[in-house]
Amino acid sequence: MERYQTLLTPKHYSPLMDVRETERGIQFIKGEFQKHLAAALNLNRVSAPIAVLGRTGINDTLNGVEKPVDFMIRNMDEKGEIVQSLAKWKRQALAEYGFQDGEGLYTDMNAIRPEENLDNLHSIYVDQWDWERVIRPGDRSMEFLRRIVDAIYAVLRDMEQTVCRMFPKTGPCLLPDRIFFVHSEELEDRFPDLLPWEREDAICREKGSVFVAGIGAPLKNGMPHDGRAADYDDWITEGPDGKKGLNGDILVWYPVLERAFELSSMGIRVDRHSLMKQLDLRGESHKLRLDFHQRLMKDRLPLTIGGGIGQSRLCMFYLRKAHIGEVQAGIWPDEMRQKCRKSNIFLL
Repeated sequence: MERYQTLLTPKHYSPLMDVRETERGIQFIKGEFQKHLAAALNLNRVSAPIAVLGRTGINDTLNGVEKPVDFMIRNMDEKGEIVQSLAKWKRQALAEYGFQDGEGLYTDMNAIRPEENLDNLHSIYVDQWDWERVIRPGDRSMEFLRRIVDAIYAVLRDMEQTVCRMFPKTGPCLLPDRIFFVHSEELEDRFPDLLPWEREDAICREKGSVFVAGIGAPLKNGMPHDGRAADYDDWITEGPDGKKGLNGDILVWYPVLERAFELSSMGIRVDRHSLMKQLDLRGESHKLRLDFHQRLMKDRLPLTIGGGIGQSRLCMFYLRKAHIGEVQAGIWPDEMRQKCRKSNIFLL
């Protein structure tokens, strides 16, 4: 069952900042956050494509079912695809640009996802900081993943404190000092009668900020906590505790909408062994013929960790907005715009 089917219109919502103040806030957040993220993870900024060739297998297939926007390139007689994210492109770039262990890159990723269900948090246009970093074989562990999550969360928390000082209308800070780690299997055990998104709400309401690990592999009920494509995050490798997955999401409790709020999806990427397992489980072993997958199988790509942090999501959270359309100009159904107006929500 999908969560994102209805528009959430909070009672007594009153925007804290007008459009001009909001735009100043967006400019400040986008300019400052990337600098601190790059310093924390040792990342260099690179340029990124808006489209890639369809035959390469380099485009992100998200949950494995979303169809990208495609078009024919006349002078090449080739099909191009608008990116859905840069999960695999970044790994290839690390190899081609000569990045070494402990070094990484980040970029402004702009994507079109026409099959998104439009609501408070989802639009067809996606903007995020996509990042990727080279790791060593010994770093492919939950312990290492947790260290990276802690580093990112420290940037998220410190940035919120800065925004609250610069723009006092946003009110008090919301993020606790530390992020709570929990595995999706533990959430299922604790809340067996709840749907995955209801489990996220429950744990985020309790803890304030949470990293839910292990997203993609089937749980006891036969279904994954959430979908993940088979060829970027490693969601099948077992840790010493027997729990599967080296990936997860950073979620925070958002009182404006009274729900869990995802800020980042990330993980240690597949090696050739976990790639084969995951493709086999999904019935997608035919993808091993694609160029990207061939390079990975022949150890021509580095081991990496990476993820994406939503730019509009982050601005929405820091500026206490009720709809992503308040910080991002986009396409919205007329009915949604009318409902938003009645709730004092102004969509750009």
